[in-house]
Amino acid sequence: MDFSLVNWLAVIVAALSAFVVGGIWYSSVLFGNAWMIDSNLTQEQIKQGNKAKAFGFTALFSLIMAANLAMFLADAKTDTSWGATAGFLAGIWTFAAIAIHSLFELKCWRYIFINGGYSLISLTLMGAILGAWR
Repeated sequence: MDFSLVNWLAVIVAALSAFVVGGIWYSSVLFGNAWMIDSNLTQEQIKQGNKAKAFGFTALFSLIMAANLAMFLADAKTDTSWGATAGFLAGIWTFAAIAIHSLFELKCWRYIFINGGYSLISLTLMGAILGAWR
């Protein structure tokens, strides 16, 4: 792996894209209400949560995910198409992991598809960003 082929600014932008996707995905316009029901959470409980901790760790883990994906894509032949494909394939891994954990937690399939779908979409976008921004 050639670390000089990793665009670290693209890694940061790719990590930030997970926030944008998450903000839309988990909004009340899309899946936020269904996710709250399936998570057995209320608006009051969410408001009481530690937002600094949640967003801080989300930023850290999104950065780790984007950097990890960038390492796999650190090849001169990588382009937008391959980046998106690799991100999608990584999303399948995470979708499967989410499904396994959720099934043992007795979560419903809607919950699995909401969380797994977010992972699939956000990693595909991360890969596309990393592949395009060489």
